[in-house]
Parts: sequence; structure tokens; C-alpha cells
Amino acid sequence: MSTKTENRPVRSFETHPDHYKHWKLSIEGDVARLTMDVQENEPMRPGYELKLNSYDLGVDIELHDAIQRLRFEHPAVRCVIVSGATDRVFCAGANINMLGTSTHSFKVNFCKFTNETRLSIEDASRNSGQRYLAAVNGACAGGGYELALACDEIVLIDDGNSTVSLPETPLLAVLPGTGGLTRLVDKRKVRRDLADVFCTTAEGIKGKRAVQWGLVEEVAPKSRFEEAVDKRARAIVESSPARSAEGIELTPLDKKADEDVTEYSHVSVRIDRDERTATLTLRAPDGDSPTDPAQVRALGAGWWPLAVFRELDDALLHLRLNEEQIGLILVKTEGDAGRVLSHDAVLADNAEDWFIGEVRWMIARTLRRLDLTARSIFALIEPGSCFAGTLFELALSADRSYMLDDPDQPVSLALSRMNDGAYEMSHGASRLVTRFYAEPGKAGELLADATARFDPEEAGDAGLVTVVADDIDYEDEVRLAIEERVSLSPDALTGMEASLRFPGAESCDSKIFGRLSAWQNWIFQRPNAVGEKGALTLYGKPERPSFDYRRT
Repeated sequence: MSTKTENRPVRSFETHPDHYKHWKLSIEGDVARLTMDVQENEPMRPGYELKLNSYDLGVDIELHDAIQRLRFEHPAVRCVIVSGATDRVFCAGANINMLGTSTHSFKVNFCKFTNETRLSIEDASRNSGQRYLAAVNGACAGGGYELALACDEIVLIDDGNSTVSLPETPLLAVLPGTGGLTRLVDKRKVRRDLADVFCTTAEGIKGKRAVQWGLVEEVAPKSRFEEAVDKRARAIVESSPARSAEGIELTPLDKKADEDVTEYSHVSVRIDRDERTATLTLRAPDGDSPTDPAQVRALGAGWWPLAVFRELDDALLHLRLNEEQIGLILVKTEGDAGRVLSHDAVLADNAEDWFIGEVRWMIARTLRRLDLTARSIFALIEPGSCFAGTLFELALSADRSYMLDDPDQPVSLALSRMNDGAYEMSHGASRLVTRFYAEPGKAGELLADATARFDPEEAGDAGLVTVVADDIDYEDEVRLAIEERVSLSPDALTGMEASLRFPGAESCDSKIFGRLSAWQNWIFQRPNAVGEKGALTLYGKPERPSFDYRRT
């Protein structure tokens, strides 16, 4: 999963069940089993051992792949049982030595990816009817319990020793990095005083108390544990609508990469290291979409909406984890907007088709990944662009958008029904509604004419773009904006962008990421955690941490 290019580690986010090292995926009719069997001598990079089913990025890349494949390749599955292969161990969480020896940016982006992977479990339960059951067969700590919290139900083995715990605060002087605190009180509704005791009790909670406090649904002795898990799995299956659909294969991405350019079938990424920018270009399809869902399903992973957003997803992960010096993403599109809108019509008209529905949800997840990427984003709407419908969501995700107004080179943008709430942001609102937060009816007015196209003047008047510039000023306007942006503090920009992108009420999902961006980002740099005598630095060593006890 890792190669080197001029001494830079390049992590790949593509894998396949045939190549999994740490997970076993099996399908038994309408029940799937995901068994965590982490190979301790197979870390993603040298320097640590993955003992006690602890995980690193490589382990989670496989989990992310399995969740995606279950939705597309095995749509008939109703229940996914997540368990550990190691006796008396479910999962010890993120590997502490890996975290202790990682850069700050890697730690935060690792936590962000694990968060998105856990959210994709909840998304599968909510939208695909694939509900997850955590069969906690042993010790379950930190990120291991956060994985269980992402599941719909948790069964804990009652063997006198096995506990669930979030020991990060007492042991490491950091926070659970994958939404554990928020899910505890928001999702599971654990009473806040009990949650306070739980999160400062390093050894965790077991047995009947875990049920009484709402930390798990059920405990079962070792002699009845498998029976209890199977019984709950059957109950989940029977309560979920059946889907007998035949899945489609998620084929490997068509991808060619060198140091500064990555080319996919429909996406390209070009790095300018001197400017610290990446130009991300999405290309429209070559033709219109078939309208018959059966013909669409026959295209499988080659259907343009799925293909282009799988490529975008891979590109975003590459930029996050492999290109930490790149601070600004310039988003462009190329091609026939009419063909984009043709595919949008199929997406809008066939939401109940299992495959088209899955594509819609996959697009929504990818757009949320863009929203949550700690990079500045500018959309450039220029001659040949196709910012229409689903692709206009990219411009709505951007921190700013620039549109050229040149009568000799007409440029336009368009909305479609897919801009009307199909792709919710993390806090549950559409990007169009979020854009016009001060004008509650504005999004509906703009969407009233589903065929409307906006030239530069109309787009500017409607508030759909940030800057409209003529052919004399456009190039300088964009150049100066880029130069200014990349000169600013990346830390301040990350905090600013995270605060500005999500106006309005919060959801459990947006709380998880807001707190990751603010509190965990800050705590990961504090001497109490990562200083010479910090708890994370000294974990597993005989020395005790030394804290600066001043509160801020």
C-alpha cells in the first residue's frame, strides 16, 4: 500500500478483499461478517507493531473498501457483524506507537479518515439498510470502542475481564479521535455524569453495568456469546426490507500517476509545488446517460457519475495524506454541461433504484469529504466549464468562486434537481440552502426553473458566484487571490474555513468534525500530550508524564 517517489511516501487508498491483510470478509446470504484479524508485523510503515488488533491507516483503508463493496457488490446483505479474530481481544484502538511517531498533520488526517469511515457505516445503515452489529468478543478500547459505537448495536462478551473503554484522556492526555465522546452522549444518549466517569476510567466498564449505563445493548457469557450475536443478527435481518438485487463490481480505477500529475479517466490532478496549489479538473461524460435503470446498472462502475466521483474521492485522499504542503485546491470542470444534466435527470428520476440510489449516496459522501478537507478551495468557472447540477456542487463547496465574463467566450452555469437537497452536507443542509442561510426562500426560487442557465451577470446577481471579472481583469484577479491565499497561515486558514463552511444548526456528524478540527487539533500539539514528558510520548515507558496544570 505504500511506495516512494523521490523519498516521499505515497499511500494508495485502493485495495480489494483478495489483498486484505487485516480483515476477513465473508458473505452468508443476507448476513456479512467482517472479522478484524490485524497482522501485527504488517504495519503501513516500519517502526511499530500492530499488537492486540490495534490499527493504523492501512487497516482502516481495508475497512473503508469493505464498507463500499458491501453496498455496491452485495446489496442483498442486511446485517454486517463486526468482530475480532483474536481470542479475548476485539480491538485495542489506534496504535499508540504509530500515533506517537507520526507528524501532527498525519495524526489529524488519520483521525479524519477514520471518522469518515465510521460515518460511512452509519450512512450504510441509514440509507442502504445494511445495519451493523458489533460482536465485542474481548477487550475493546479507544478507537475499538469508537468502531463499535458506529454500529447500530453492540453485544459484549461477559467473561469477567472484557470491557469497553475510552482511556485516551487518563492514559494519553488526548481525546478519543473518532467521535467517541460525541457518539456517547448524542447517539447513545449516555447520561453526561456517567459518561464523565466512563471517559476517565482507564480500565473501562464491563458486564451488567455496561448495559445499565447504555454503553452496550447486551452482554452474554462466553458459552452463549455466538448464540446471542446470531439471534440479534437474525432480528436485524427480519426488521430490514429485503433486497434481492445482484450487485455490481467496483473495478480498479484507471489511474496513471507521476510526481506532479495524476490522470484518471475523468479527473486530473496537477501539482504546482512552487505555488503550493493543486488543480483538480473533472471532465463531463462523452455522451448522454441511458434513461432505463437496467441499462444504467449494466454500465456498472463505468457509469459516469459513479466513475467520476470514485476518482474524485481517491484524488482527495491523495491530496490529504500525500501532499501536506499543498494548501489551495483550484477546482475546474471541462466538457458539455448538457451531458452532465442528462445524467442528473437519471439520478433525480430513479432515486428508488438500488444502484442509482447508492451512486447518489456515494456522491454525497465524496462531496462531504471535499467539504471537510483542510485545504482552501477556489472554483474557477472558465470557457469550456461544465459547472452544472451535480458538478456545480463543487463550486458550492468552494470557499470562493471566480467566473470569467467574456462575450467572445461564453461561460454559464446551471442548476438541476440534484442541487435540491440530494447531497446533504455534514450538518444536514444542502449547499445551496447553506449558501443562502440569510435568505431562506432563495434556494427554492433559484431551483424553480430546473432548466435555467446563468450567464456571468445573472450568476453574479443571483449570488451563485463570488467574483465575476471581465477578460481584462480575470487573470490578475485570480492570480492575486491565489498569491494572497497561499501566503497566509495554514493553521489559521484551517480554523477559519472549518468555522465558515457550516453555518446553521449542528448535527452529530458536524459536531464530530468540528471538535476534531478544533479541540483534537489543538490537544495533539500540547506538551501535556506530545512534549518530552507528555503522556502520549511516554506511553509504555517506565517514566510518568509531567503535566503543566494551568487551565486555559
